Amino acid sequence: MRTRAWAYGASHCAPLILVHGFRGDHHGLEGLAVAASALAPELRIVVPDLPGFGESPAVPDREHNLELYGEWLCQFAAEVSEGSAFAILGHSFGSLVVANARSQGLSPSSTTLINPISAPALEGPQAVMTQLAIAYYRAAAMLPEAPSRTLLGSPLIVRVMSEFMAKTRNRELRAWIHDQHDRYFSQFADSRTLLDAFRASVSHTVTEYAGSLSGRTLLIAGDRDDITPLSEQLALAHRLEDAELRVVPNVGHLVHYEAVDYAAEELIAFLRADSQHEGERAA
Repeated sequence: MRTRAWAYGASHCAPLILVHGFRGDHHGLEGLAVAASALAPELRIVVPDLPGFGESPAVPDREHNLELYGEWLCQFAAEVSEGSAFAILGHSFGSLVVANARSQGLSPSSTTLINPISAPALEGPQAVMTQLAIAYYRAAAMLPEAPSRTLLGSPLIVRVMSEFMAKTRNRELRAWIHDQHDRYFSQFADSRTLLDAFRASVSHTVTEYAGSLSGRTLLIAGDRDDITPLSEQLALAHRLEDAELRVVPNVGHLVHYEAVDYAAEELIAFLRADSQHEGERAA
């Protein structure tokens, strides 16, 4: 299948692949890619649209479950890296895709997970909101494609989601976040693909794949994340063999929007430290 991807920074070096979250496309991580490129111009950063989102078509005749997305990422990374070393980053649903791909053999030099899905969505303080979301997607699944797509792309529903996730009190930033969601949160191939991906997003956690997340891992989480409580991020960090956890104060699930400069700085520091460790091992 064809995957649309955008590249930032240097053109001839080992890539850093960024994997966006549910319902979004590459625009969600564009700010992070630009900020990271400014800090480390030597990096080659590649941001694809997940299959069935943005400008990447859905995979024909396949359920868009987590196994499919993990399989796709393994093949995409092999194609982009051309057999060389590469680093990987996933945000939110992208963290699940990365974790599943690791279980299928993906072997990056380092892994970064931003707002990883570390707790079951059907449990905890936001279980009611998750059940409402499930009812919403189930209602869409019962409709023919045209009305289903209309319901799934409802500007009102998208705004409610955006208001729920945004924590910043900065009016300009908050308005920009809402605009990003208005523009790109409904760029999906068809309702069936979106419904498949939603089921995948609420049925798995990164913690399931903790045994596959070997090597150095950076976790970046907001302390006001309504999707995964900070306690669960701490538990995930303790489950991994070599993890570093960075907590962003007064930020929720939108670290990539509300604290993009901080995330870029931590990411580049982590990658440079990883390169230094590789050099010391080689010596």
